[in-house]
Amino acid sequence: MSRTKEELSNLKNLGHHVTSYIFDYDPGILEAFDNQHCENEYVVTLDAYEFTTLCPMTGQPDFAKIFISYIPGKRLVESKSLKLYLFSFRNHGDFHEDCINTILNDLWNLMEPKYIEVFGVFTPRGGIAIYPFVSRSDSEHKEFEEKRKLEYLSSVHTLRRTTS
Repeated sequence: MSRTKEELSNLKNLGHHVTSYIFDYDPGILEAFDNQHCENEYVVTLDAYEFTTLCPMTGQPDFAKIFISYIPGKRLVESKSLKLYLFSFRNHGDFHEDCINTILNDLWNLMEPKYIEVFGVFTPRGGIAIYPFVSRSDSEHKEFEEKRKLEYLSSVHTLRRTTS
């Protein structure tokens, strides 16, 4: 089933030859499109390997890999707009945990998914690695959300062993 030009008309970044990069945090960059498969409960995973933000105290850069997984509701995030949105954190000063929660909240507001999780693997600075994880779900997926949090806590131990 192909999408019509009308369905794609609200996507401003995808397919355009000139890309505008925003250097300050801007959730307005995010774009979504309709889920044509609402009858299926499936997972979308997006991995961003070049996330950069600034320490709000020192102004020094922090680097991370950001992993986003969600069970779509009626809308999905358009990946190029997500890339530009994540890029907009480049000059934004916030703690790691704040960035991850902000990303989750912005994507929740954009898509209203059934479930979403955001996980950050930040490059150690000052000898400390930080791996924030946040999730949110609709009322029908609360049990799944709790299970994923426990799985995350278990998986962090594996992550620690592989990165040390």
